[in-house]
Amino acid sequence: MSGATPRRRRAGKGLLGWWIAAILLAALAILLATPAFAQATGPVAAPGASEALGRALDDVAGDGKPLTLSLQILVLMGLLTILPSMLLMMTSFTRIIIVLSILRQALGLQQTPPNQVLIGLSLFLSMFVMAPTFTEINSRAVAPYAADTIELETAIEISGKEFHKFMIKQTRQTDLKLFMDLAKEKSFARPQDIPFSILLPAFVTSELKTAFQIGFMIFLPFLVIDLVVASTLMALGMMMLSPTIISMPFKLLLFVLVDGWALTMGSLAGSFVT
Repeated sequence: MSGATPRRRRAGKGLLGWWIAAILLAALAILLATPAFAQATGPVAAPGASEALGRALDDVAGDGKPLTLSLQILVLMGLLTILPSMLLMMTSFTRIIIVLSILRQALGLQQTPPNQVLIGLSLFLSMFVMAPTFTEINSRAVAPYAADTIELETAIEISGKEFHKFMIKQTRQTDLKLFMDLAKEKSFARPQDIPFSILLPAFVTSELKTAFQIGFMIFLPFLVIDLVVASTLMALGMMMLSPTIISMPFKLLLFVLVDGWALTMGSLAGSFVT
């Protein structure tokens, strides 16, 4: 019985559990870690995640005393409230949901698929795209911390680095330069030295641009169908008949014939491959 209990506990930790733990650790990394970056006057050593976390806990508990259980639960519940924002800002979710929304608009369908379906598709496709990052966080941070082989501060730092690595690959250099100029930062010695305060807005801006570029390419064939149908109706003198009603079946037929959902999902997942 003693050997079966740990096995049941390990089996109970599902895939979704360590995904949430990974995002939570990344959120802590952003809130508590202050990366060191190079300046013109030379490198400046900034405090790491361990020192920042220690000071934060000391400020809450006072006199270096550990947090009580109730305060720990309060801090944890507060961090859980920012998980949706972390999901939107630090993963592939933003690009995917925008492209799917543009696709629905291009088809001329107002509420089909419904918002719940689009969000669900975006969520699980984001999990598929982010699986390598989450796997690295689980193997290097979540699992060792659960086994008490590393400290929480180390797990937070590792998780932040993994998310940083993913985001920097998907961010355009022009967007990074824009926010570096706004922050009055000249340059960084390495991409890993770029702080989240600059990387996050640059990443989101880059994702929005990429999403609208993909959406434009998706919208074009459906726009051609709308123009052809509208011109045909005008030539036939049927000006009182809405072109949208006539063009929608043709757009749906075209989308089904080319296996549009598979193409869209495959293209979105492939757009994150670097």
